[in-house]
Amino acid sequence: MQIREINERATWEDFLSKCKEKTFLSSFSWGEFQEKEGNKIWRLGIFEQDKLISVSLVVKVKAKRGTFLFVPHGPVLLNDEDKTKVIPLLIQELKNLCLKEKAVFLRISPILLRNEENENIFKSLKMKDAPIHMHPEITWELSLSPSFEEILKGMRKTTRYLIRQAEKNKDIQIVKENRLKGVELFNEIYKETAKRHKFTPFSLNYLKNEFLCFNKNNEVALYLGKYKGEVVSSCMIIYIKDSGFYHQGASLSKYNNIPVSYAMQFEAIKEAKERGCKTYNFWGIQDEEHKNHPWAGLTLFKMGFGGYRKEYVKTKDLPLSPLYLFNFIIEKLRKIKRGL
Repeated sequence: MQIREINERATWEDFLSKCKEKTFLSSFSWGEFQEKEGNKIWRLGIFEQDKLISVSLVVKVKAKRGTFLFVPHGPVLLNDEDKTKVIPLLIQELKNLCLKEKAVFLRISPILLRNEENENIFKSLKMKDAPIHMHPEITWELSLSPSFEEILKGMRKTTRYLIRQAEKNKDIQIVKENRLKGVELFNEIYKETAKRHKFTPFSLNYLKNEFLCFNKNNEVALYLGKYKGEVVSSCMIIYIKDSGFYHQGASLSKYNNIPVSYAMQFEAIKEAKERGCKTYNFWGIQDEEHKNHPWAGLTLFKMGFGGYRKEYVKTKDLPLSPLYLFNFIIEKLRKIKRGL
């Protein structure tokens, strides 16, 4: 087997279209977004007899707590049975790259389903659970194979009722925006949401860059939910291959009793189905064991639309320097402070 860099969008995206387990974090556009943010990236492909069997996007993250290389939701595999030979080879290649880039550690958010077999692959490579996760380890997905009516029937009774009430309410309007002005409107609500839920929001420049990178290939939709003409809820949905992803969302608390967000999500789900997507991914939800999690309310909201839980292998770190301990302590303290 050989590892080579892949620089052609067509080659990369064609391979991803054949893979079952993937998210937008391994897309070509996400790599372009990382570059726009000033991060160095590598798109690595593993070939067996000139046949591409796995890809991994690698991002160099420069942080005050230490530089590290990060693989978001990877490696992506054409066949699950190749994991036992692909992952050790990839880790060795990334260890060498870490030394070259003077990285303190290597971090991977695996796209493998969480089970003992998959956890043991990383354990055998002396990788440990990271103190925090950078992307969801537990997601909530909805199959779009059924009809719209069947999808509605599969929802929680309250969710279905609120969607129908929103459809009857003439003061509620859901619109799509494909200009940066929409991102600015989203950001105003997003800042209020971040303050309410006590998390550090992405910058306006970050949100604009993400929107621009996906918008140029018609891979994103920005929804604005209005009540009596005022934007009170908004979300950014990324459509990659056969899935739609609810990646960014925000709402104003003073309109919690108005079902604008329910109507907006249903519009996003309908668009995903119309685009030919097989699943709609609501992104991260809380761990069942953590009842007082900050995402408890949001998790209840997402699960109300019906669907199923999907858990991935926990984020893994491979320390490569004594300085890793400093990073571990900082991230652990951040996790405790956020109540995660």
